[in-house]
Amino acid sequence: MVGLNSQLRGVAAVARAGLRLERPDRLARAALAFVVVGPTLAGAVAGASARYPNERAIVDDDGSMTYAELWRDSDAMARYLRSNGLGEKSNVGLVSGNGRGFIVALVAIAKLGADVVMLNPGFAGPQLIDVVEREAVNYIVYSDRYAQVVSQVPVPSTCASDAESGGSWIPFVPSRRQGRTVILTSGTTGQPKGARRGSDGPGTIAGLLACIPIRSGDTAVIAAPMFHAWGLAHTVLALTLASTVVTRERFEAGEISSMIERERAAGLIVVPTMLQRILAVERDRSPGSDTSSLRYIACSGSAIPAPVVVETLHRLGPVLYNTYGSTEAALATIAGPADLAERPTTAGRVVPGATVRIIDVNGRPTASGVVGRIFVGSGDGFDGYTGGGDKERIDGMVSTGDLGHFDGELLFVDGRDDDMIVSGGENVFPAEVEDVILELVGVAEVAVVGVADPDFGQRLAAYVVKRPGARLTKQAVRSRVGDRLARYKVPRDVHFVAELPRTETGKIRRLDLA
Repeated sequence: MVGLNSQLRGVAAVARAGLRLERPDRLARAALAFVVVGPTLAGAVAGASARYPNERAIVDDDGSMTYAELWRDSDAMARYLRSNGLGEKSNVGLVSGNGRGFIVALVAIAKLGADVVMLNPGFAGPQLIDVVEREAVNYIVYSDRYAQVVSQVPVPSTCASDAESGGSWIPFVPSRRQGRTVILTSGTTGQPKGARRGSDGPGTIAGLLACIPIRSGDTAVIAAPMFHAWGLAHTVLALTLASTVVTRERFEAGEISSMIERERAAGLIVVPTMLQRILAVERDRSPGSDTSSLRYIACSGSAIPAPVVVETLHRLGPVLYNTYGSTEAALATIAGPADLAERPTTAGRVVPGATVRIIDVNGRPTASGVVGRIFVGSGDGFDGYTGGGDKERIDGMVSTGDLGHFDGELLFVDGRDDDMIVSGGENVFPAEVEDVILELVGVAEVAVVGVADPDFGQRLAAYVVKRPGARLTKQAVRSRVGDRLARYKVPRDVHFVAELPRTETGKIRRLDLA
């Protein structure tokens, strides 16, 4: 029943966000295209290209591409791939950074009805080979930049730009099969695993559209990696709503605000570390960029440090939406600007169609304010890991691997279960200490981890990235924490580093620090 309700909410939310005054003939063409192609990503793009063929679908490093051009080029690629034996039983790996290469390939694979594995373009050859073998990928589509690393993988492959060149007067007939999508987990605590999902679910769409002011025809700057769940969800949503995706293959903080100003973008899709770096650039600009067109900044992927929330609301206005979920559990909660202004550390309220429970060690729900394990139920959860295994489940809900608590209707994520530091018998969550250190003038980024200690089991170590020109001492860091938090939360070790090790999606690789 949760799945059915989620689907109905998704349809209703898309309908509300997609309403535009337009000619009846356009609506008729779009409806016919959707009926012929089916309720897939290809069907959504068919509808958009029928309604708005000359409107921009993509703006990237190579210029702009209309919806008619996106349909034509994805037809050509699908035709090329089918001529190479690919179809509904194929498992296609996609290696691409953000841009038209990724999007055209994604739509073409959808037209084939094939399954797709989102491969991290940052993988080195050996890691890419390992993942391709483990996920049983039998063909790879890649963009030009990644030709060398893909050439090391012993499976057939083709460059996206080569596959787009075969035009034909005969329309390609898309499959009506909804291919499955495999998204790799971030791999912050080990090797990334493949999480098997259907299409970006109606529950996720319903949650985003019910809580964030996303509208049809928006221009959205998608900085988050499209190969990962957060960037992919917004890419698919933008195409479904016939909106314009503005992106660059490589993230450059100094360009994002300029892109928003130039394109008069309504939305910005980021992960927290990107938001931090955008703010750092804007801090040094005089005058700052004109970002008044923004209606929403949708941020996800990891916890947003409280000082970053406060500065974003102050500098960019009441447009920040903090979302919480996971690759496995899908979307769970969203915190809007009003919630964040009052409680900067909140993960927000449960979205329509989702259920969130805090469970204790005995498998029972906790009382309000009591920390426990976070479990999420929705119609969009994953179908297990492709290599076998699953997340812990209770009553149909999936563990996120996080610890948290509710305060009224607001969820607070205290930290990862495996990130919690036990020092001298006391539990310490790194985020609390990191937020205090980030308030220091001169601190750009920080990560706090636990390291082995013969007396206390673990002690806290802080790895701090200074802002350029900052004069900051280790004692100043310790004193700041000691003035604000309990003594056992003060880092015994403070290291100043040039940068923090991060995954392609911006999450800190704490194992590389501990």
